[in-house]
Amino acid sequence: MATAPTHLADSLPTPSAQSAEKPQKRKSRRRKTSHLKQVPESRELRESLKQRCAEVAAKLDKSRPLTKDEMESVARQLLQEAGEPEGFVGWIMVVLASEFYRDQVASVPPSRRLFLLPHCLKHAAGCPADYDEFGLDCKTCGACSIADFRGLAEDMGYKVLVAEGSPIVLKIIVSGHVDAIVGVACLNVLEKAIDKILLAGIPCMAVPLLSSDCRNTSVDEEWVNDMIRVEQQASSSKTRSYVHLMRAASQMFTPDALDHLAPRLRGGKRLSEVNGQGVAGLDPIAGTEAVAYDFLGRGGKYSRPFITLAVYDALTGGHGTAGDGAAHVAEFHDSVRRAAMSIETFHKASLVHDDIEDDDAFRYGDETLHRKLGTPTAINVGDYLIGLGYRLVSRESGHLGADVAADILDSLADAHMKLCEGQGAELLWRDAKDKRLKPIDALKIYALKTSPAFEAALFTGVRLAGEYGDYREPMKQFARNLGVAFQILNDLGDWQGDSHNKMTAGGDILGGRPTVLWALALAGLSPEDQEELLALIADDKTPPDKRIQRVRQLFNAADVFEQAHRLVDKHQQRAEAIADQIEPEHLRRLFYYLIDTVLDRPAEAEPTLVPATLLSSND
Repeated sequence: MATAPTHLADSLPTPSAQSAEKPQKRKSRRRKTSHLKQVPESRELRESLKQRCAEVAAKLDKSRPLTKDEMESVARQLLQEAGEPEGFVGWIMVVLASEFYRDQVASVPPSRRLFLLPHCLKHAAGCPADYDEFGLDCKTCGACSIADFRGLAEDMGYKVLVAEGSPIVLKIIVSGHVDAIVGVACLNVLEKAIDKILLAGIPCMAVPLLSSDCRNTSVDEEWVNDMIRVEQQASSSKTRSYVHLMRAASQMFTPDALDHLAPRLRGGKRLSEVNGQGVAGLDPIAGTEAVAYDFLGRGGKYSRPFITLAVYDALTGGHGTAGDGAAHVAEFHDSVRRAAMSIETFHKASLVHDDIEDDDAFRYGDETLHRKLGTPTAINVGDYLIGLGYRLVSRESGHLGADVAADILDSLADAHMKLCEGQGAELLWRDAKDKRLKPIDALKIYALKTSPAFEAALFTGVRLAGEYGDYREPMKQFARNLGVAFQILNDLGDWQGDSHNKMTAGGDILGGRPTVLWALALAGLSPEDQEELLALIADDKTPPDKRIQRVRQLFNAADVFEQAHRLVDKHQQRAEAIADQIEPEHLRRLFYYLIDTVLDRPAEAEPTLVPATLLSSND
């Protein structure tokens, strides 16, 4: 006797069944997603699918955020049942996520919501608005729908931003100014920007543009108005979120928090208090301290102290990610915060020294310290930060216990020495006449330069929570694979340039730095092309842009970029295999979150249909 098909919203288990079952092992692989970003053509079909998304979202367990893979699984099954093509997957995921978080967005007062608009909705001809560092400084002239949406949102008390991209949005969230995001964007932007927000568990809603054509686009205006007008009301559901821990990590580096957690020994002025005089306005004895503290709090994602705090929280009950997580995180002892802060001081010191050794011009969008203050002063500031890092831990042995403090200091020292070994290997290669490099040797340098900081951050969190027991080796291997994959992605990003540090694509080649891309090219090119590549790095007569153009051609001929992506895949899969075996669940989910955010790429897994245990009975 045939059985009736199981539909997505039928036969739903209880939330307790979900929490009792270990998540499926992850199997990530890269693939293209452009074919998954079609928008349903008719308004009638969009309305029908939106209603279906609302019905399904009402039955999803909202105690934790869905991963991108899980969200796509739900979207695919929904489309399968509706008889619609897989090309709508991306659009469905956005609408489904919006319905998932609708009641939680509603629980946030409008004054604590951010409304995000794309500048492609403006009329290009005759638009009177100018751009500032936050995006389009929109005027309410009434010439386009941006003004209408903005006016409505501002009347309700929203903070409004006309810009695209996740860095500024995530920075606003982490700064504590807003607690929810509503926005409008094309599916391309939503895939890149909203993913990070969803992964962190931040309440958000979005209306996709009807086209990804930046010149001629439109949107379902009634949907946007409905989204803006979501009335404030209490929510019965609270999705776990990393935002409380992210904020805690970032807020440790505000001037007041720095002065509390690491009181200035010299008691001098802050660099911001000398009325634009810079170091000239400082007392010479207190100058190094002021410059070091200013650099420590200037920028960055503070991902390493976040890792320490998040691991500590995961092993002490995971309360920091719960609905009342902010109150719980606020109770973390200053000793825990100082240990997390120490990871960042070592990281910032390594950046100062690395910028000198590579003679980089920019850091965090500003001139590097050695360019502004001179190399000797910058070296000294980096050394000061290293000393500060050790002091932050060594002086907490009374509260942490001598054994805990010693273990953390040993981990920091080990990471420091490995970093120097990796950097030393890089410098020796850079200054050598023979520029040949094997891929395995490049990967060894990466494992020494990048992975130890992740390992120290993970280990510190574990040791703060108690004995490290069986965690030591998994932490080491997880950090190694995460760090190597991260560094390869960083090298790939160098060929695109970035707005935070290196402004020029191909800067690693011009700077003579050993990369796995270079090693893969030498391994894959003909002897003649190898000789040409080796000659290009020493050629100071040909203009840099011409050299970079030819290096790119040779890299493409050796299939370097695709090989590098496959290496990222391999190390990511190894990290995921380690995460699959980690207990407790809070720590395992944190590991998955780190993989998804540190190795920031578009969704790559080909998911199966959603397991029934992802759903709960909220009928």
